[in-house]
Amino acid sequence: MKLLLDEMWPPSIARTLRERGHDVIAVAERDDLRSQPDEYIFAAAQVEGRVIVTENVADFRRLAEEFVRLGRTHPGLIYTTNRQFPRADARTPGSLNRALLRLLDGDAAITEVWLSPE
Repeated sequence: MKLLLDEMWPPSIARTLRERGHDVIAVAERDDLRSQPDEYIFAAAQVEGRVIVTENVADFRRLAEEFVRLGRTHPGLIYTTNRQFPRADARTPGSLNRALLRLLDGDAAITEVWLSPE
């Protein structure tokens, strides 16, 4: 499974997951994705076959539903919340990495998942 971390997540999370052998990029790492609208990020994820990790449930769920209505499939969406993974907490990158590793190391296909710390 390949992941694309939405812009709210720092590149350090993607780097740590790559060090563990996973194909993970962060929007903030790529000039072609940084500051782009959600539609653009969603389209890029489709082209690259990446599951999007985001807090932006409303916009990405809407985009995925529109995609499915057109008879298409997408790699999937992993939703986070600031309550479960508070961005202002210095412990969050480690917690998010552990939660994502559980998914990445498993065999389950992702359509839509709400991520939790444990």
